[in-house]
Amino acid sequence: MQQMKIVVVDYDPSWPAAFEQVRSRVWPVIDDVAAAIEHVGSTSVPGLAAKPIIDIDVVVAAAGDVPAVVERLATLGYEHQGHLGVEGREAFKSPSIGPRHHLYVCSSRGLALANHLAVRNYLRTHSEAAREYGDIKKQLAERFPDDIDGYTEGKTEALLRILRSAGFQPADLEAIAGINRRSAAARSPIDLQHGQRRGADERGPARRVVP
Repeated sequence: MQQMKIVVVDYDPSWPAAFEQVRSRVWPVIDDVAAAIEHVGSTSVPGLAAKPIIDIDVVVAAAGDVPAVVERLATLGYEHQGHLGVEGREAFKSPSIGPRHHLYVCSSRGLALANHLAVRNYLRTHSEAAREYGDIKKQLAERFPDDIDGYTEGKTEALLRILRSAGFQPADLEAIAGINRRSAAARSPIDLQHGQRRGADERGPARRVVP
């Protein structure tokens, strides 16, 4: 597979409908074993520039519910990839149908979910912060068009500022920063599962904890 360039585009009003399209397919299969399904990441914030890939968190009440959700999602073509270094969040390679998206299963009490929801909710109510964050992402996409690690590390400090403003404590901020930076340092240029560099548009999500 040819590596796809990192592209950040202006907000697309069709993104909520794209989330609903995926949700309508996934939720009926898991609604008795999952607590909620959330549209997260930059595409969930009106007006925010983003990579045009929908981020979705399936929320489970307890870790014991994860195996059942994994089994149900497999019937829809989702391939479980494990937590990829982010505890409390299971990643999946999405099927090649419908809108482009990354899907995760997150513990309701986990830091990963709290992070995703806090960033989304803060930016939805702070339009100036959302504009500044969108500008940073556009600049990083131009600077690192073929380097997802450089792009992710470059926006980490901006995201930490958002989380700090949203009330996150220093220990949690340190944990989030550490996961992002360890991921960038540890990831090989060759994706070991697929024998190729990971592209920005690949249906399997990169190991990252922040949106």
